[in-house]
Amino acid sequence: MASSSCLPLVSENFCEDYDARSYLSPLRPDLDATTSEDQATTQHKRRKIASDADFSSHDDLKELKNSFPTLQSPDYYMSPNLEEMSIHVLKDPNYTSQVLDFTIGRCGYGSVKFLGKTDVRWLDLDQIVKFHKNEVIVYEDETTKPIAGQGLNKPAEVTLVLQSITTSSLGRQFDNVVKKLKYFTERQGAHFISFEPENCEWKFSVNHFSRFGLTEDEEEDIVMDDPNAVQEPAEINCNEISENNENSPMDFTESVLCHSLPAHLGLDPLKMKEMRMVIFPENEQEFEDYNESPKFQKSFTGREYMRTPFKDSSQRTNQKLNSLVVRKTPLALLEYNQGSLDSNSPGSILMSQPKKVTPVKRSKAEGFKLDLTHETPITLDHSCNIVDAGLFMGRSFRVGWGPNGILVHNGNLVGSKNSQRVLSSIINVEKVSIDNVVRDENSKMRKELIEFAFDLPLNLHKEMNHEFEEEVGSFNLKLQKIVFNRLMLSDICRGYIDIVEKQLEVPGLSSSTRLVLTHQIMVWELIKVLFSERENVGNSFDDDNEEDMMQDIKEDSPEFDLEALPLIRRAEFSCWLQESVFPQVQYDLGSLKDSSYLEHIFLLMTGRQLDAAVQLASSKGDVRLACLLSQAGGFTVGSTVKRNDVALQLDIWRRNGLDFNFIEKERTQLYELLAGNIFDALHDFDLDWKRFLGLLMWYRLPPDTTLPVIFHSYQHLLKSGRAPLPVPVYADGPQELALKSNTNECLDLSYFLMLLHANEDPEFGFLKTMFSAFSSTDDPLDYHMIWHQRAVLEAIGAISYKDLHILDMGFVSQLLCLGQCHWAIYVVLHMPFRDDFPHLQAKVIKEILFQYCEIWSSQESQFEFIENLGVPRIWLHEAMAVFFSYLGNLPEALEHFIECRNWHKAHTIFTTSVAHKLFLSAEHSDVWKFATSMEMHKSEIENWEFGAGIYISFYSLRSSLQENTEGSVLDSLESRNVACGEFIGRLNESLAVWGDRLPVEARVVYSKMAEEISRLLLSDIGEGSTRDAQLSCFDTIFSAPMREDLRSSHLQDAVSLFTCYLSEISS
Repeated sequence: MASSSCLPLVSENFCEDYDARSYLSPLRPDLDATTSEDQATTQHKRRKIASDADFSSHDDLKELKNSFPTLQSPDYYMSPNLEEMSIHVLKDPNYTSQVLDFTIGRCGYGSVKFLGKTDVRWLDLDQIVKFHKNEVIVYEDETTKPIAGQGLNKPAEVTLVLQSITTSSLGRQFDNVVKKLKYFTERQGAHFISFEPENCEWKFSVNHFSRFGLTEDEEEDIVMDDPNAVQEPAEINCNEISENNENSPMDFTESVLCHSLPAHLGLDPLKMKEMRMVIFPENEQEFEDYNESPKFQKSFTGREYMRTPFKDSSQRTNQKLNSLVVRKTPLALLEYNQGSLDSNSPGSILMSQPKKVTPVKRSKAEGFKLDLTHETPITLDHSCNIVDAGLFMGRSFRVGWGPNGILVHNGNLVGSKNSQRVLSSIINVEKVSIDNVVRDENSKMRKELIEFAFDLPLNLHKEMNHEFEEEVGSFNLKLQKIVFNRLMLSDICRGYIDIVEKQLEVPGLSSSTRLVLTHQIMVWELIKVLFSERENVGNSFDDDNEEDMMQDIKEDSPEFDLEALPLIRRAEFSCWLQESVFPQVQYDLGSLKDSSYLEHIFLLMTGRQLDAAVQLASSKGDVRLACLLSQAGGFTVGSTVKRNDVALQLDIWRRNGLDFNFIEKERTQLYELLAGNIFDALHDFDLDWKRFLGLLMWYRLPPDTTLPVIFHSYQHLLKSGRAPLPVPVYADGPQELALKSNTNECLDLSYFLMLLHANEDPEFGFLKTMFSAFSSTDDPLDYHMIWHQRAVLEAIGAISYKDLHILDMGFVSQLLCLGQCHWAIYVVLHMPFRDDFPHLQAKVIKEILFQYCEIWSSQESQFEFIENLGVPRIWLHEAMAVFFSYLGNLPEALEHFIECRNWHKAHTIFTTSVAHKLFLSAEHSDVWKFATSMEMHKSEIENWEFGAGIYISFYSLRSSLQENTEGSVLDSLESRNVACGEFIGRLNESLAVWGDRLPVEARVVYSKMAEEISRLLLSDIGEGSTRDAQLSCFDTIFSAPMREDLRSSHLQDAVSLFTCYLSEISS
C-alpha cells in the first residue's frame, strides 16, 4: 500500500475546489468508477468537511501527510485505510495518534486488531508486522521494539488462517484440533478465543507482541491427525483486497496462478513457477538484471496479466512460499535428474530455503550454484558452494556435529577448492582442526606434544594446593579450586616455563608454533614480574642502573625496603620488556643492508641494548655520541637532568636557526630520543607496541615512574591514536603472520595483564576479551595455556569472574578431541559455581561420560582417575549401561543398570533379552544372581511378579518339589497342585503382560519351566492320593503353556487314569 500523496497539497482555494478523494484516487487504478451522481454527492460532503477544518499553514498539512503509516506489501491491508484516515484527519488533525481498533492483515494469512486507541504515526508497517504461514511477527528486530503498551507492542486480537488444516477433515478432528490450539495458545502466553471451522480461523488475544503462531512441529502435530488430507491452496479474496487496501497495486501473477494446473493438482503454483524459471533457461531473456528495479513488461486489460521480473517474483515468492505448501513424503535424492519433476513422479522434492537468500542462477552442468559475487561471513572469501542434496531433501537430513569435532554434512564446504562440484547425496564426514596444537609442521600428531601441551601442565596444576566445595545436589559433587599466595607465584610460573621450554625442543615444529610458544614463556614471566611478592623487608638500594639492581637481586637474595618494591618491580619489568623485544630488534637489524651505523644504533636503542649501541658508536669513532648513549635511560635523577640538557640544546639550535639538513637525519632522531621527544624521534618510523612502551618508559617518563602510571600513560596515548595498537605477537612478529579478522578486536594478552596490574580490580572489565584464544595464539580453538593462566590469576586473587565458561568449555573440547576424558572432567570440576546454574558441572560431566564412554571405560587409568575425582559411580555405570545397550551387549548393560540402580530398565532387559538366553544355556546361577539382586527393590519395579519374579518362583518351586520331605509345606499332593497351579497361572499372565516384547526364545523358556513343573507334579501322583486329587493335577497341567505333543501325552495319561477310575467305581 502506497503512502505518498495521501493528503492534498493545500492552496488558498482548497476548501472550494478540492477534496481528499481527488488526490487519493490516482493511487487506486483498480477501483471501479463511481457514477457522476455519487461523485457529486461525495464532493459536496467533502467540501463541507474541509471547510470546517482549520489548518494554519501548508506545512502543517504536509507534516500530517508524512506522518501517515506506510504499507507497501501488495497483499497486506489495514483498516482504516489511507483514504479513511485522510477523511478523519480533515476533521481532527490528531486522529492518527489515536486510531480506534487499528487493524492490519494479510489476505489468506490473518489479521491483527490492536485494541483501544493506537498511535500509528510514522509507522513502517512493512518492517513491523509480518505474516507468515500460521504465524504473525510484530517487531521482529528486538532492538527496535518499544516497551509493552507503546507503539504496536500492546494488547491485540489476532486472527490466523490455519493453512495446514482442511475443512473436510475437521468433522472428525474438530475437538482434537481445538484442544491442541488451546494448549499451543496458552503455552505462548496468549488467551484462546475461538476457532472457526468454516474458514479455519484461529482467534486469540495477546497482551504484548513477539512471535505468535504455530511452529513446524506443532503444525505437523495437527496435520498428522489426518494423514491423508491434501491441503487446498488458500483462496485469496481479491475483492477484499480491493475494498480494504485501495491504494495497493494487485499481484495479478498470483491471481492467475491460483487457477493454474499445479493448483488444480494440489501443488504450490508459486513454487512450481519459480522452479520452472530456475531450471529451464529458455525464458531468461525475459528476466531483467538483478540490480534493476521491478518494472512492468506490458500493460494489461481484461484477463491479461503482467510478467514481473525474476527478482520481484522471487521476493513475493519468499513471502508466500509457505502459504500453499502441500506436504508429501520427500524422496531420497540419489542423483539429480531434471526429468524427476514430471507429473508421473511418485513424490516431490521439497526445497527449503531461508527468508533472505542470494538469487540463484542455473549453470549448464554444475547444478545450482550460489552467486560468486557475494562473500560469505565464514571464510571472508567468495563462495563456491553448490546447492546440495540436503537442500532438496528438506528436513530429512541436516548438518550435524559428532564427538571430537566431527562434522557430518552433504555437499561442498563454503570456500572449498574442490573441482568436483556435482549434485549428490554423498554424506561427508570431516573433522574440524581442534588439535592443531599437537601437530607438527607436517600436520602429523605427536605424542610428545600432547604430553607437553596437556598432560604435564595439568599434572602441575593438580599438584597445587586445592580447596574443595560441595555442589548443591543429592550427589555432593566436589568442586575444586587451586589456592596459593603470591609468594609461591614465582615457583609456579617457573614450572610452567620449564614445560614450554621443553616443548620448544621438540623437532619439527613450525615457525608460527615456536613464536606462540615463546610468547607463552614471556606471558608467564610477565605474570611473575607483575603479581609475585617477596618475603623479606629491610634495607633499600641505591644503584644507578636497573640491570645492576636485578643482578644483585638474583645473586644475593637481599632484604629491601617496602617503599622500594615499586622500583624493584619496575626494574624487573624493564628487563622483561628488553628480553621480549630482543627478537624483533634482531630481525629489524638483519633486514638493514646498506644502512648507516646510526640506523643500527637507533634500532638498538629501541630495544634498550645500550652496551651494543655504545660499542658500535665507539667502533665508528663517534665518541661523543657514545658518551651520550651511555647515560641514556638511567635510573637516577641525574639521567633526567642529562635528558633535559639534550632537549635544551636542541631547542637552542632551533631558536638560532640551525639548518638541520647539515646533520644526518638518523643522528637527529637519536638526539630527539635522548631528549625524550619520542614522537619526533619516531617520525616516519613504524614501531611495534612493546618497543613504543619501552621508549615511553625509558626515555620520556621520569625514571622513578611506577608501572601503573606507565601503563595508564600508554593507554591514554592509545585512545588518542598516538600509540601503536597492542596486537598479539603473531600479528606483529618477525614471521609476518597476520590476522584475517579485525585486529582491533583481539589485543595481546600481555597488554591486558599490564592493565590488570594497573587497575588492581578483580572485576576487571576486559576479562572476556583478555582470555579469548586470539589474545595469545592464532588458533581460535586453542585454550590450553590460557586456562592455566586464568586459574593462576584467580588463585592469587588478581581476578574474580564467574562468566568465563567459554574458556572452560573450549579447553574441555580440546581435551575430548584428544581422548583425554579424565582431564576434561577435571577441568569441569574447576568451573566456578554459579547460583543461577547450580547443576552445570553435573550436567556437563554426565554428557562427557555418555558421549565418550567408549574411550574412558576402555582405559583403566582414566576410569580410576575419574573415580578419584569424586564422580559418583552411579554416573559411570549409567553411562556404560547405555553404551553397552547401544552395542547390543545386553548382559553387560544389565549389570551396569543394576549397579546404577535403574531397576525398571534392568528388569525390562532381564525379562525380555537376558534371562531366557542364560536359561537355555543352563547358566541358572547367573539367572538366580540377577533376579535376586533386584528382588530387594521389587516394590519399585512394575510387573515384577510377571518378570524376574517368575524365575525366582520357578527355582523355589522346583526345589520344593524335588525335596518332597515330610513336614514340608508341600507334603501333600493337594498342596503341591495348588502351588503348581498358581505358578502356571502367573506364567500365562506374564505372557499376556509382556506380549510381543517377549521373543520366541523366552516363550520356549516358559514352556520348559511349565514342562519341568508338570513332570515334578506328576512324578509322585500315585502315592497315597485320591483319584480326584490326581485328576485335578491333570487339569492344572492342561492350562500350562507347553508343546502340543507333551500336552497330548499328558492327555493320554489322564484318559488312562480316568478309565481306571471308572473301572474302580463299576467294580
